[in-house]
Amino acid sequence: MILSMTGYGKAVKELPNKKVTVEIKSLNSKQLDLAMRVPGFYREKELDIRSFLAGRIGRGKVDFAMFCETQQAERVARIDPDAVRQYYQQLSAIKEQNAMPGDTDFMRIIMSLPDVVKVEQPELDENEWEQVMDCVREAVDNFISFREQEGKALAADLLSHVDLIEKYSFEVPQYEKERIEKIRARIQSNLDEIIAKDKVDNNRLEQELIYYIEKLDINEEKVRLANHIKYFRETLANDADAGKKLGFIAQEMGREINTLGSKANQAEMQRLVVRMKDELEKIKEQVLNVL
Repeated sequence: MILSMTGYGKAVKELPNKKVTVEIKSLNSKQLDLAMRVPGFYREKELDIRSFLAGRIGRGKVDFAMFCETQQAERVARIDPDAVRQYYQQLSAIKEQNAMPGDTDFMRIIMSLPDVVKVEQPELDENEWEQVMDCVREAVDNFISFREQEGKALAADLLSHVDLIEKYSFEVPQYEKERIEKIRARIQSNLDEIIAKDKVDNNRLEQELIYYIEKLDINEEKVRLANHIKYFRETLANDADAGKKLGFIAQEMGREINTLGSKANQAEMQRLVVRMKDELEKIKEQVLNVL
């Protein structure tokens, strides 16, 4: 069964000191276009997440967002006492050597100097990360379930349009005999206006009529269209990521329908061709939503 390219999935994981929420949304795209938002604490694992998503999601314009509500600071600021001591000693010595008057707030100056305050980020615990990845996997599973549900609706809609094209193609043969008779009558009428009846070679006329009618024969187009419809249904039922293939099959169906229209030469057949084209355009629009 086909999958929709539109999807949504969400999962929440409660950890001892934080709550992690993962959301995944997708729209149509010819390739995988992945935008990611990951908290700085997990930034080192972004490539792992990206690789995992690429393997599960396939195509689509995908927005992945991870939010983290934590009860402790992700970064810890630490003052280096050795650096403070060295800065203080040097500044005091400079003041004495230059006989600078007045009190100087050395601490305010020192705290703004390099390497005095170091911001450290705790190392990522692998057990915690495995739980976070469980949350990502759950969100992806929910996302794919959503795509499956949308895919069922898409498949039902596509089948309804294919059924109508098949129905209209089955109505074509009833007009073929009338079409041939009208063609024959029109050619004969045109000849009668130009050439006297007693000068027409009826045997040659029959040969030309047969040749002309064979050029307008649509049996091959009907057979090929029926085969394309059958292949479309099989692909719809058996392939999960069949969007591009269904698009190609729809193009082939369009070629046969267009040829039917160019050969029709009959008003009712032309109307059926227009209806088939209308249904085919709806198929092409919906196929863009298929993974």
